[in-house]
Amino acid sequence: MGKPLEVRVLSSALFGKLRASCSEFGEGIEDEKFMVSEVEPSPLIHTQYMDSIIEKQEDGTIVLNITIPQKTVRETTNEIILSIAKTANIAGFRKGKAPKKIVEGKVDKDKVEDEVLKKLLPKYYADAVKKHDLKPIINPRIHVETLGDDKDWKFTASTCEAPEIDLNGYKENIRKITSGAKIVIPGKEPFGVAQDKQKEASFDEIMTELQKSVKVKVSKIIVEQEVERLLAQTLSEIKRLGLTLDQYLASTHKTVEDLRKEYENKATNDIKLEFILQKIAEEEKITVADTEIDDTIKSVKDENERKGLEANKYLLASVIRQQKTLDFLKKL
Repeated sequence: MGKPLEVRVLSSALFGKLRASCSEFGEGIEDEKFMVSEVEPSPLIHTQYMDSIIEKQEDGTIVLNITIPQKTVRETTNEIILSIAKTANIAGFRKGKAPKKIVEGKVDKDKVEDEVLKKLLPKYYADAVKKHDLKPIINPRIHVETLGDDKDWKFTASTCEAPEIDLNGYKENIRKITSGAKIVIPGKEPFGVAQDKQKEASFDEIMTELQKSVKVKVSKIIVEQEVERLLAQTLSEIKRLGLTLDQYLASTHKTVEDLRKEYENKATNDIKLEFILQKIAEEEKITVADTEIDDTIKSVKDENERKGLEANKYLLASVIRQQKTLDFLKKL
């Protein structure tokens, strides 16, 4: 049962984490050279509630324009200031006994604002998701549009749902790869059979054909998040090697734009394949039993690796399911 651990996992295998709570907002990488530009708005569907407007773009990106009423902002700000006042050390007063008005004049306004955002943004985002009956598969990218003491607060939350996938008769095309051409001569073994028995369609051949056959459109927002992950991973490796970003780029004869474009292509292909394999697994009812997960974990000799798998059984199950799906495709 050790075989599933050898599967070539797509770089977007982090999809095991994509269904994490959408009330927790992901963070981008810090290097300013890699910051992602805003998604260009091109709404196709536009619906509105009192405190949120939804825009669905052609590539599947969903942008929620959300308003937090000024009354709610003010009430929440007061609550936070009162909470700070309970533990504040103000000269001339016992700890936590200074009047709210004095505490308000002493506290860092930006810090209070941040606390208000932390408290209200997840709630209003979750409410908007529920009102518009959405099923996001990633944490949202948040952009605050308007802040101020005497006005409504406005922010946008960009996310996406699982894309629609048209498998488009993929089996016939995959069989052309897996079966191989055979010339049948009456009374003799088909030409090429011996070779075919030894040769198996490769992962890359099958994945390339799936890319050609299956129709799937992936949101820019999910591609950008995967690009950020890949870039953050690269930055970490560069720092571990004791190099600067400029030194790394010079040694590889690449620019930041080249690196980003390379990762965009990789992320787009990997994410498409991830969704395609998931769809095929669903269509063919390919599942993973608890015993398969347990046997795989038991087969690992390294104790730390075993503990890591124990803590990430959901992700391990997705890897095993992906392996089983690939085995299914190879046998077509």
